[in-house]
Amino acid sequence: MARPAADSLEFFFKAFPALLGRAATPTERNAFGRYANLLVLWNRTHHLTSLRTRADIGRGLFLDSLLFTLLLPRRPVRVLDIGAGAGIPGVPLRVVDPGLSLTLIESRRKPVSFLHALLRELALPDVAVYHGRAETIVSEVIELQRGFDIVLARAVGLGAPLIGTALAYLRAGGRLIAAGPPAGRALPTLDRVGSAEWKTIEFPKLGIARTFLVVTNED
Repeated sequence: MARPAADSLEFFFKAFPALLGRAATPTERNAFGRYANLLVLWNRTHHLTSLRTRADIGRGLFLDSLLFTLLLPRRPVRVLDIGAGAGIPGVPLRVVDPGLSLTLIESRRKPVSFLHALLRELALPDVAVYHGRAETIVSEVIELQRGFDIVLARAVGLGAPLIGTALAYLRAGGRLIAAGPPAGRALPTLDRVGSAEWKTIEFPKLGIARTFLVVTNED
């Protein structure tokens, strides 16, 4: 069956200059197209995301992932994505930046199976996937302790448990970058752990503003 013309990733690709200061490369277009196709296919039998079309996945997942870019330090950088789900935001960030060393942690079996299939599809064998709870894995896999420059979290509850878990993975000076609530919603009150602050990043050309919780490991 032919795909509707409106069900494309063009809106996402047109946002590249505003997000990254450059156009999407043919390699990136191919990778994101394959990513979206695989996610749509898996969603027919597994509920990985409520977004069902390529266009919605491009806007709601891929574009949202790249909003994290402005808060990342200079590369090379070692990044951990906690609660990675369908690979968001870590895998899109890795697709556009080979200088990013990526590790994914996900506690649910079906998303982990999808992540392994996705990494094969995109030929990203250097991306590591761990199946389990982040607060448990950090005590079981010693080499992950305090080994990361950045911990990312997008669809994970904000609060002291997340912050405490992230700090166990971060090197001194490393940062947790967690997506905040949608615009217009009140920011949660957090017990201060380390150096925590809310940062709002604006993308005027896209008409988008995104709030992030940023916590620096001062230990």
